[in-house]
Amino acid sequence: MIPPRIKAGETLGIVAPAGPIKADKLLSGLSALGKTFTVRLAPSLTMPRPQGLPSYLAASDEVRAAELNAMFADSSVRAILLARGGYGITRILHLLDADALRADPKPIVGFSDGTALLSWAVHAGVRGIHGPVLAQMGTLPPADIARLHELLMSPDAKGPRPWKLDGPPLATSGHLVPANLTMASMLVGTPWELPLTGAVALLEEVGEKPYELDRYLTQLAMTKALARTHAVVLGDLIRCTDPLPPAGGPDAPEAALATIRERLPQVLTGAPVGHGDRNEPLPFGAQVSLENGVLTLEEAAVA
Repeated sequence: MIPPRIKAGETLGIVAPAGPIKADKLLSGLSALGKTFTVRLAPSLTMPRPQGLPSYLAASDEVRAAELNAMFADSSVRAILLARGGYGITRILHLLDADALRADPKPIVGFSDGTALLSWAVHAGVRGIHGPVLAQMGTLPPADIARLHELLMSPDAKGPRPWKLDGPPLATSGHLVPANLTMASMLVGTPWELPLTGAVALLEEVGEKPYELDRYLTQLAMTKALARTHAVVLGDLIRCTDPLPPAGGPDAPEAALATIRERLPQVLTGAPVGHGDRNEPLPFGAQVSLENGVLTLEEAAVA
Protein backbone atom coordinates (compact mmCIF):
# COMPACT_ATOMS: atom_id res chain seq x y z
CA MET A 1 0.00 0.00 0.00
CA ILE A 2 1.13 3.52 -0.80
CA PRO A 3 0.13 5.57 2.26
CA PRO A 4 -1.90 8.76 1.87
CA ARG A 5 -0.04 12.05 1.75
CA ILE A 6 0.32 14.15 4.86
CA LYS A 7 -1.11 17.67 4.67
CA ALA A 8 0.27 20.89 6.14
CA GLY A 9 -0.69 21.16 9.80
CA GLU A 10 -1.23 17.43 10.25
CA THR A 11 0.73 15.50 12.85
CA LEU A 12 4.18 14.05 12.31
CA GLY A 13 5.14 11.63 15.08
CA ILE A 14 8.80 11.47 16.14
CA VAL A 15 10.15 8.32 17.78
CA ALA A 16 13.53 6.92 18.80
CA PRO A 17 13.31 3.16 18.19
CA ALA A 18 17.11 2.76 18.09
CA GLY A 19 19.71 4.98 19.77
CA PRO A 20 19.18 8.03 22.00
CA ILE A 21 19.17 11.56 20.62
CA LYS A 22 21.02 14.36 22.41
CA ALA A 23 19.01 17.42 23.41
CA ASP A 24 20.93 19.77 21.12
CA LYS A 25 20.39 17.47 18.13
CA LEU A 26 16.70 17.22 18.96
CA LEU A 27 16.33 21.00 19.05
CA SER A 28 18.41 21.68 15.93
CA GLY A 29 16.54 18.96 14.04
CA LEU A 30 13.15 20.36 15.01
CA SER A 31 14.28 23.83 13.93
CA ALA A 32 15.47 22.53 10.54
CA LEU A 33 12.28 20.50 10.06
CA GLY A 34 10.29 23.70 10.28
CA LYS A 35 6.65 24.33 11.15
CA THR A 36 4.89 22.74 8.19
CA PHE A 37 3.60 19.92 10.39
CA THR A 38 2.38 19.59 13.94
CA VAL A 39 5.02 17.56 15.78
CA ARG A 40 4.34 14.95 18.45
CA LEU A 41 7.33 13.58 20.36
CA ALA A 42 7.32 10.08 21.81
CA PRO A 43 7.52 10.43 25.63
CA SER A 44 10.94 8.79 26.00
CA LEU A 45 12.57 11.51 23.88
CA THR A 46 12.34 14.02 26.71
CA MET A 47 12.37 11.73 29.75
CA PRO A 48 15.47 10.80 31.79
CA ARG A 49 17.03 7.54 30.60
CA PRO A 50 16.65 4.70 33.11
CA GLN A 51 19.72 3.65 35.06
CA GLY A 52 21.33 0.46 33.82
CA LEU A 53 20.06 0.92 30.26
CA PRO A 54 22.77 0.23 27.64
CA SER A 55 24.20 3.50 26.34
CA TYR A 56 23.33 2.62 22.74
CA LEU A 57 19.55 2.30 23.32
CA ALA A 58 17.09 5.19 23.64
CA ALA A 59 14.84 3.22 26.02
CA SER A 60 14.00 -0.38 26.84
CA ASP A 61 12.84 -2.65 24.02
CA GLU A 62 9.33 -2.66 25.46
CA VAL A 63 9.12 1.14 25.66
CA ARG A 64 10.53 1.73 22.18
CA ALA A 65 8.16 -0.83 20.64
CA ALA A 66 5.18 0.52 22.58
CA GLU A 67 5.88 4.08 21.41
CA LEU A 68 6.03 2.98 17.80
CA ASN A 69 2.85 0.92 18.15
CA ALA A 70 1.10 3.91 19.73
CA MET A 71 2.03 6.02 16.69
CA PHE A 72 0.71 3.29 14.36
CA ALA A 73 -2.60 3.12 16.24
CA ASP A 74 -3.14 6.90 16.56
CA SER A 75 -5.24 8.02 13.61
CA SER A 76 -4.19 11.65 14.12
CA VAL A 77 -0.54 10.76 13.42
CA ARG A 78 -0.13 10.81 9.63
CA ALA A 79 3.59 10.05 9.28
CA ILE A 80 6.42 8.87 11.54
CA LEU A 81 9.97 10.25 11.58
CA LEU A 82 12.87 8.53 13.32
CA ALA A 83 14.79 10.75 15.72
CA ARG A 84 18.09 9.02 14.91
CA GLY A 85 19.64 5.71 13.89
CA GLY A 86 22.33 3.90 15.82
CA TYR A 87 21.39 0.39 16.85
CA GLY A 88 18.39 -1.38 18.33
CA ILE A 89 15.56 -1.65 15.81
CA THR A 90 16.16 -5.32 14.99
CA ARG A 91 15.64 -6.03 18.72
CA ILE A 92 12.00 -4.88 18.56
CA LEU A 93 10.71 -5.89 15.11
CA HIS A 94 8.91 -8.93 16.56
CA LEU A 95 7.09 -6.62 19.00
CA LEU A 96 5.66 -4.28 16.36
CA ASP A 97 2.00 -4.27 15.30
CA ALA A 98 1.89 -4.79 11.54
CA ASP A 99 -1.91 -5.03 11.59
CA ALA A 100 -2.16 -1.51 13.03
CA LEU A 101 0.07 -0.09 10.30
CA ARG A 102 -1.89 -1.92 7.59
CA ALA A 103 -5.19 -0.67 9.02
CA ASP A 104 -3.98 2.94 8.93
CA PRO A 105 -1.06 3.19 6.48
CA LYS A 106 1.37 6.04 7.18
CA PRO A 107 4.88 6.61 5.85
CA ILE A 108 7.84 5.90 8.12
CA VAL A 109 10.92 8.05 7.44
CA GLY A 110 14.43 6.94 8.38
CA PHE A 111 17.69 5.38 7.23
CA SER A 112 20.79 3.62 8.58
CA ASP A 113 19.50 1.33 11.39
CA GLY A 114 16.08 2.45 10.18
CA THR A 115 16.62 0.20 7.15
CA ALA A 116 15.28 -2.63 9.31
CA LEU A 117 12.08 -0.72 10.06
CA LEU A 118 11.56 0.27 6.43
CA SER A 119 11.93 -3.38 5.41
CA TRP A 120 9.56 -4.46 8.22
CA ALA A 121 7.00 -1.93 6.93
CA VAL A 122 7.27 -3.23 3.36
CA HIS A 123 6.71 -6.77 4.64
CA ALA A 124 3.67 -5.36 6.44
CA GLY A 125 2.57 -3.98 3.07
CA VAL A 126 3.24 -0.24 3.53
CA ARG A 127 5.74 1.93 1.66
CA GLY A 128 8.13 4.12 3.65
CA ILE A 129 10.73 6.78 2.88
CA HIS A 130 14.49 6.30 3.10
CA GLY A 131 15.46 9.75 4.27
CA PRO A 132 16.98 11.97 6.94
CA VAL A 133 16.50 11.31 10.64
CA LEU A 134 15.81 14.27 12.91
CA ALA A 135 19.31 14.28 14.43
CA GLN A 136 20.82 14.76 10.97
CA MET A 137 18.57 17.56 9.77
CA GLY A 138 20.48 20.40 11.37
CA THR A 139 23.49 19.61 9.17
CA LEU A 140 21.74 19.02 5.84
CA PRO A 141 21.11 21.59 3.10
CA PRO A 142 17.59 23.04 3.16
CA ALA A 143 16.94 21.46 -0.25
CA ASP A 144 17.03 17.96 1.25
CA ILE A 145 14.56 18.97 3.98
CA ALA A 146 12.31 20.57 1.36
CA ARG A 147 12.52 17.38 -0.71
CA LEU A 148 11.35 15.35 2.30
CA HIS A 149 8.37 17.65 2.76
CA GLU A 150 7.59 17.24 -0.92
CA LEU A 151 7.80 13.44 -0.75
CA LEU A 152 5.48 13.39 2.26
CA MET A 153 2.94 15.81 0.79
CA SER A 154 2.88 15.27 -2.98
CA PRO A 155 1.48 12.20 -4.77
CA ASP A 156 3.46 12.99 -7.91
CA ALA A 157 6.40 10.89 -9.08
CA LYS A 158 9.61 12.93 -8.83
CA GLY A 159 11.14 11.85 -12.14
CA PRO A 160 14.85 11.94 -13.00
CA ARG A 161 17.18 12.71 -10.13
CA PRO A 162 19.63 15.55 -10.83
CA TRP A 163 22.71 13.50 -10.03
CA LYS A 164 24.91 11.71 -12.53
CA LEU A 165 25.97 8.22 -11.52
CA ASP A 166 29.38 6.91 -12.53
CA GLY A 167 29.76 3.38 -13.83
CA PRO A 168 28.75 1.09 -16.67
CA PRO A 169 25.96 2.34 -18.98
CA LEU A 170 23.23 0.14 -17.52
CA ALA A 171 19.66 0.31 -18.78
CA THR A 172 17.32 -1.43 -16.36
CA SER A 173 14.41 -0.95 -14.00
CA GLY A 174 13.06 -2.33 -10.75
CA HIS A 175 11.81 -1.29 -7.36
CA LEU A 176 14.18 0.89 -5.35
CA VAL A 177 15.66 -0.52 -2.14
CA PRO A 178 17.85 2.08 -0.41
CA ALA A 179 19.64 0.48 2.53
CA ASN A 180 22.52 0.56 4.94
CA LEU A 181 25.00 -2.14 3.87
CA THR A 182 25.42 -3.60 7.36
CA MET A 183 21.65 -3.87 7.81
CA ALA A 184 21.22 -5.40 4.35
CA SER A 185 23.60 -8.15 5.42
CA MET A 186 22.18 -8.61 8.92
CA LEU A 187 18.57 -8.93 7.73
CA VAL A 188 19.30 -11.88 5.42
CA GLY A 189 17.59 -14.99 6.76
CA THR A 190 15.19 -13.05 8.99
CA PRO A 191 11.45 -12.63 8.37
CA TRP A 192 12.19 -9.01 7.38
CA GLU A 193 14.91 -9.58 4.78
CA LEU A 194 15.22 -6.75 2.28
CA PRO A 195 13.14 -7.29 -0.90
CA LEU A 196 16.16 -7.40 -3.22
CA THR A 197 14.81 -9.70 -5.93
CA GLY A 198 14.35 -7.55 -9.04
CA ALA A 199 15.43 -4.44 -7.15
CA VAL A 200 17.66 -1.49 -7.82
CA ALA A 201 19.59 -1.52 -4.53
CA LEU A 202 21.14 1.70 -3.23
CA LEU A 203 23.69 1.05 -0.48
CA GLU A 204 25.41 3.44 1.95
CA GLU A 205 27.63 2.99 4.99
CA VAL A 206 29.36 4.82 7.83
CA GLY A 207 32.22 3.92 10.15
CA GLU A 208 32.93 0.44 8.76
CA LYS A 209 36.50 -0.53 7.84
CA PRO A 210 37.16 -1.83 4.31
CA TYR A 211 37.51 -5.44 5.48
CA GLU A 212 34.14 -5.11 7.23
CA LEU A 213 32.57 -3.86 4.00
CA ASP A 214 34.11 -6.90 2.32
CA ARG A 215 32.61 -9.13 5.03
CA TYR A 216 29.07 -7.83 4.46
CA LEU A 217 29.36 -8.03 0.67
CA THR A 218 30.80 -11.54 0.86
CA GLN A 219 27.90 -12.64 3.04
CA LEU A 220 25.44 -11.09 0.59
CA ALA A 221 27.26 -12.89 -2.24
CA MET A 222 27.19 -16.26 -0.46
CA THR A 223 23.46 -15.92 0.18
CA LYS A 224 22.97 -14.70 -3.43
CA ALA A 225 20.94 -11.76 -2.10
CA LEU A 226 22.61 -9.17 -4.34
CA ALA A 227 22.69 -11.57 -7.29
CA ARG A 228 18.92 -11.20 -7.48
CA THR A 229 19.06 -7.42 -7.97
CA HIS A 230 18.86 -5.66 -11.32
CA ALA A 231 21.50 -3.08 -10.33
CA VAL A 232 23.43 -1.77 -7.34
CA VAL A 233 23.99 1.96 -6.75
CA LEU A 234 26.35 3.31 -4.12
CA GLY A 235 25.67 6.28 -1.86
CA ASP A 236 28.08 7.71 0.69
CA LEU A 237 30.89 5.81 2.40
CA ILE A 238 31.66 7.97 5.44
CA ARG A 239 34.63 7.31 7.73
CA CYS A 240 35.08 3.86 6.20
CA THR A 241 38.82 3.67 6.80
CA ASP A 242 41.16 1.52 8.88
CA PRO A 243 43.93 3.49 10.63
CA LEU A 244 45.86 0.28 11.37
CA PRO A 245 45.25 -2.21 8.55
CA PRO A 246 47.01 -5.58 8.78
CA ALA A 247 49.32 -4.71 5.87
CA GLY A 248 50.62 -1.69 7.77
CA GLY A 249 50.20 2.01 7.03
CA PRO A 250 46.84 3.83 6.94
CA ASP A 251 44.31 3.06 4.24
CA ALA A 252 44.28 5.15 1.12
CA PRO A 253 41.25 7.50 0.97
CA GLU A 254 39.72 5.41 -1.80
CA ALA A 255 40.20 2.04 -0.04
CA ALA A 256 36.52 1.62 0.86
CA LEU A 257 35.35 2.39 -2.67
CA ALA A 258 38.00 0.03 -4.09
CA THR A 259 36.66 -2.72 -1.81
CA ILE A 260 33.11 -2.19 -3.07
CA ARG A 261 34.20 -2.16 -6.71
CA GLU A 262 36.26 -5.33 -6.28
CA ARG A 263 33.20 -7.16 -4.93
CA LEU A 264 30.67 -5.41 -7.20
CA PRO A 265 32.35 -4.55 -10.51
CA GLN A 266 29.10 -3.25 -12.06
CA VAL A 267 28.28 -0.87 -9.21
CA LEU A 268 27.19 2.70 -10.02
CA THR A 269 28.51 5.42 -7.70
CA GLY A 270 27.65 8.98 -6.80
CA ALA A 271 24.20 8.98 -5.16
CA PRO A 272 23.93 11.80 -2.55
CA VAL A 273 22.42 9.47 0.02
CA GLY A 274 23.64 8.45 3.47
CA HIS A 275 25.58 9.87 6.40
CA GLY A 276 27.40 12.63 4.51
CA ASP A 277 26.54 16.26 3.92
CA ARG A 278 23.59 15.24 1.70
CA ASN A 279 20.83 12.69 2.23
CA GLU A 280 18.21 13.00 -0.48
CA PRO A 281 15.02 11.21 0.62
CA LEU A 282 13.72 8.44 -1.64
CA PRO A 283 10.54 6.33 -1.65
CA PHE A 284 11.39 2.83 -0.41
CA GLY A 285 10.07 0.23 -2.86
CA ALA A 286 9.00 2.67 -5.58
CA GLN A 287 9.49 1.70 -9.21
CA VAL A 288 12.55 3.32 -10.78
CA SER A 289 14.49 3.13 -14.03
CA LEU A 290 18.22 3.48 -14.69
CA GLU A 291 19.71 4.60 -17.97
CA ASN A 292 23.04 6.23 -18.80
CA GLY A 293 23.73 7.06 -15.18
CA VAL A 294 20.37 8.70 -14.50
CA LEU A 295 17.98 7.27 -11.92
CA THR A 296 14.32 8.13 -12.52
CA LEU A 297 11.61 7.82 -9.86
CA GLU A 298 8.49 6.54 -11.59
CA GLU A 299 6.31 6.29 -8.49
CA ALA A 300 5.66 8.53 -5.50
CA ALA A 301 6.08 7.85 -1.80
CA VAL A 302 2.46 8.79 -1.01
CA ALA A 303 -0.90 8.74 -2.74
